[in-house]
Amino acid sequence: MLQGKIISNITNTYCVEANNKIYNCIVRGKFKKEDISPVVGDNVEIEIINEEKMEAVIEQILPRNNYIKRPKLSNITQLIFVVSAKMPKPDLLLLDKQLAYAKYLNIKPIIVFNKTDLEDVLEYKKIYEEIGYTVLETQACNGQGVDELIKKLNNNISAFSGNSGVGKSTLLNKIFLSNINEEGNISKKNQKGKNTTTYIKLFKLLDNTYIADTPGFATLEISEIESKELYKFFIEFEKYEKECEFVGCTHIKENACGIQQAVREGKININRYNNYKKIYEQLKDKEEHKW
Repeated sequence: MLQGKIISNITNTYCVEANNKIYNCIVRGKFKKEDISPVVGDNVEIEIINEEKMEAVIEQILPRNNYIKRPKLSNITQLIFVVSAKMPKPDLLLLDKQLAYAKYLNIKPIIVFNKTDLEDVLEYKKIYEEIGYTVLETQACNGQGVDELIKKLNNNISAFSGNSGVGKSTLLNKIFLSNINEEGNISKKNQKGKNTTTYIKLFKLLDNTYIADTPGFATLEISEIESKELYKFFIEFEKYEKECEFVGCTHIKENACGIQQAVREGKININRYNNYKKIYEQLKDKEEHKW
């Protein structure tokens, strides 16, 4: 058996990199019986059927370090959240959802504010750096900040995420110094991007360094997180949660809530807290209307 990594999947064909070669693979029927499907990022064992035609069969999926349901990815070590400084305007509610989800999955997050030539992002950067997140600034159009980003990518499997039009594809093209993805255009009328990525693929930058573009994250669902557990994934809440008077505090309407008191004292950013409440209500509503 030969071990490799799935780097792309189109319909029922999987491209597996093994020994610096790319094999087109199908899967054994046993996976359907076991109710498991290979996904991009999986480490697998393959049996070569035809070396000349580079054809093989996936025989075994090796244990995963993590698994993302949508888009389907596994074994990611970093999530790179790209946020546009302007056009489209920063979607901090989506960013806070993504950061909570990264914490839930135990995957390291990095925030990249792109298009900083169009807007000053110091206020946003300060908020997230003070919480403890790694924050970078880039100008994908001219490559500014890309070298620093590349340093963070080394020896990681990183997934790029963010709304369409924020500059993910442009950043990827600057990183690889080639046009690996068609770049999307921004509609001036509605300032929303047109999603140009149609399927997930791992791009190899260096040995043990891969990058995934992930179109599905633009409509991120974090319903795996229970509303009552959400506060655990807002990392700045941790040291104030112990000051709540009773167990099971939702940190929204209760009296004597340590987190609400920290907000009033300016120790927790009010915008982050308001996003927490919005996400909590969204999760709560889905739980109540599940059936």
